[in-house]
Amino acid sequence: MTSTEERPAASLTIAEVAQRLGLSTHALRYYETEGLLVGAPSRTTTGRRRYGEDDLRWIVMVQRLRATGMPVREIREYAELVRAGAGTERQRLAVLTAHRKRVLAQLDEVTAHLGAITAKIDGYAAQLGAPERPR
Repeated sequence: MTSTEERPAASLTIAEVAQRLGLSTHALRYYETEGLLVGAPSRTTTGRRRYGEDDLRWIVMVQRLRATGMPVREIREYAELVRAGAGTERQRLAVLTAHRKRVLAQLDEVTAHLGAITAKIDGYAAQLGAPERPR
């Protein structure tokens, strides 16, 4: 068991964070070395990373940005703006607004593709007298 000096209350190891968020420890280290985190995780006296709830919330945001296709360089830019603090809100808004616009365009495209697939399914189902498809 580690001492409370090495394990502050409400902090998690890199392995605990990885498991909790469904990431690898390699991915967490990558986020850190690429400058995608707002701040470096705290360290124990032995140099081991410790993550708090704010760190976890930020990592989840990074996961969401990546999952929606934001390039690493843009996430880094956004993280740099957040680190810079007050006075960067307009730039942060611009980064997120531009990304949202791209995501909405992708969503529209996928929705159109889904409509075409659904029309094909309906056509085959009608031709075969198959029961109505689930939605």
